[in-house]
Amino acid sequence: MKLSSRRIRLFCSVALVMCWGCGRQAPAPVPSKPLNVFYVTPVAQDVTEEEEFTGRTAPTERIELRARVSGYLQQLDFAEGKPVARDQILFQIDKRPFLAEEKRTAAAVSQFEARALRLESQEQRARSLFEKRAMSEEEYEAVKYEMTEAQASWKASLASHEMARLDLEFTEVRAPIAGMIGQRQVDPGNLVVADQTLLATIVPTEKIYVYFDMDERTVLRLRRMQHSGEIQTGLDEPVTVRIALADADEFSISGVVNFQDNEIDASTGTLRIRATVENAAGLLSPGLFVRIKYPVGGPKSSLLIPEECLASDQGRPFVFVVAANDGQQTAEARYIELGPLLGAMRVVRSGLNAEDHVIATGLQRLRRNAEIIAKQLEPTSQSDGTDAPSGKSAADEAATGLPEKQKQQG
Repeated sequence: MKLSSRRIRLFCSVALVMCWGCGRQAPAPVPSKPLNVFYVTPVAQDVTEEEEFTGRTAPTERIELRARVSGYLQQLDFAEGKPVARDQILFQIDKRPFLAEEKRTAAAVSQFEARALRLESQEQRARSLFEKRAMSEEEYEAVKYEMTEAQASWKASLASHEMARLDLEFTEVRAPIAGMIGQRQVDPGNLVVADQTLLATIVPTEKIYVYFDMDERTVLRLRRMQHSGEIQTGLDEPVTVRIALADADEFSISGVVNFQDNEIDASTGTLRIRATVENAAGLLSPGLFVRIKYPVGGPKSSLLIPEECLASDQGRPFVFVVAANDGQQTAEARYIELGPLLGAMRVVRSGLNAEDHVIATGLQRLRRNAEIIAKQLEPTSQSDGTDAPSGKSAADEAATGLPEKQKQQG
């Protein structure tokens, strides 16, 4: 089959175009402009490292008020949810049956006392007769034993009367401690059973406990530091901790650790710790969620950088620092070991020097060994107008990318 001349010419044209395109060189890439960034220098400061935990407040005591005698509840003498004083009468049980029993036992005491005194007098006369040989020994012993029996009965009646007097006293349920009383559990008119019926609970408010769980890694770290002499106090010594409430960022409350459990909970891998907090103002109550900062060692010189300078590479923290490379500024990635967070600043344990320039802006666009133009980040604008705008922090710059003037320059 022969091709037409028109098709032949078309094929030749396409082949010439393809040959011309293959022989043409690709255009040279346009060099990218250096990225304008701002840097900060690490701040040297004495820092006491702290570990943060969460916990709950608990009462130092919790008293469950229960009736010590059975009877019908007659009266309440307190306001629910209000402070009560020590020995204040809170509940009154109908005392009439107990008052009658107290009177009966008092009369029994008088009866047995009179009998014992009469027999003591008879024993004295019988002894005199026995010494004069006017009474036989058998008769004297009978009088003496009768007197001893009467004295025992008298003592038993005294004990019964004391028990009746205590039961009468127990009809008034008093507060064993000063504190805050909760909701009543029984209304007047109901029968309460001795040592069973719960009437209310009282918790003291002048001091309060804070319980928190310390992970086993921190426990081991503290014990090793104590054994090596790096710290003087460990978990077995009183340590002052700082506490923050759920609605506060400041750790403005202080407490003293006075208890640690005797074993680590195998299910959670934590050790239960308790601190005591003074609560004279009544701000705290049991059950509050709190955050605790536990000091690890004493103050030591540390380097701090803004938190927004940090980047992460598969969980490994690093920062970009300004490096000189053939007269050009480049971004060098530096892996670091982090310490605790102090406000907006992060402690760096290792990986940085005080002279390093840590890049604080443009981290989203920054690449390793990228060419940059770095300027120091100042809290206020300089006279030449080339620094970061006034009133913006490193965190603000990192959040917005670059300053407006820098964006125009870039």
